[in-house]
Amino acid sequence: MLSSRRFVSVFFPAVLAVTASLPLQSQGVAPTFLHRQIDAVQPRPLDVTTASCRYKPLFGLGDAQADAVRGIARFGEIIVDPGGVSAKVLYPVEEQIYFVLKGSGTLHYDSAKQPIKADDFMYLPPGIEHGVSNPSDKPLRVLVMGYNIPQGTKLQIPSQLLIANTSDVKKQVVGNHPGSTLYQLLVGDTNSKRDVIAAGHVVTSLFIMTIAPGGTNTPHAHPSDEEIYLILEGKGEMVAGGGMDGIEGRHPVAPGDAYFVRPFTTVGYYADKSPAGQSRVLAVRSRYPRTAGR
Repeated sequence: MLSSRRFVSVFFPAVLAVTASLPLQSQGVAPTFLHRQIDAVQPRPLDVTTASCRYKPLFGLGDAQADAVRGIARFGEIIVDPGGVSAKVLYPVEEQIYFVLKGSGTLHYDSAKQPIKADDFMYLPPGIEHGVSNPSDKPLRVLVMGYNIPQGTKLQIPSQLLIANTSDVKKQVVGNHPGSTLYQLLVGDTNSKRDVIAAGHVVTSLFIMTIAPGGTNTPHAHPSDEEIYLILEGKGEMVAGGGMDGIEGRHPVAPGDAYFVRPFTTVGYYADKSPAGQSRVLAVRSRYPRTAGR
């Protein structure tokens, strides 16, 4: 569910406040949230990269703080040059979602080829080889979201590629969220009845919020999920974390800003009141793996 009980992040920020002057590594304390600006992230070599394809790691694999995320394997951007191609990859225990940020190209899915364009989103199950190529004369930018599938999970592999475009997804108010935020429900878990694609084993919800100027996605927290927000359009303030006094942490944001938050961490968004404040935010939630001692 997108809606959940409201929480104020208390325990984790309190721990961080006490240990703020000491190295996190020596304390064994992971940050409650991480921030990245996609334009400032430098490409890193990864299995998908080639001479004509670069990968920018925002969270997870390839990022300096990869240990801060748990169920998330990787979250980053593939950039394929005009005429270029990525390496093909196959992950036995990782599911992925691709979201085309800009440009057009071709998805290579098993032995099939599928044209893709901006605002397309697709579910890529474990065990299926895939990659992208770019026959166009402009760069192709694809957001990659990968999730570790826990051992013992009974996999449900779709019989065909699951792909759609956001232009075909209705905008709606969800649950008790304010009317100033309209949701497009893109991908849910295998039991979902409301999302366009229902296939996630670890992913619980991929959605886009269109937030009116001065509107908000009311700050709240999720006890069992990791979540990432990526600002696609507009400007405003991201809420990430909070203090013992119940004051939410606000951070000015612009397109390309991305925030990762841990379970029980306050998260939300306030759009700027100016016309430029109308915001389009991509958000993805995934189950936090619970293991002994963590």
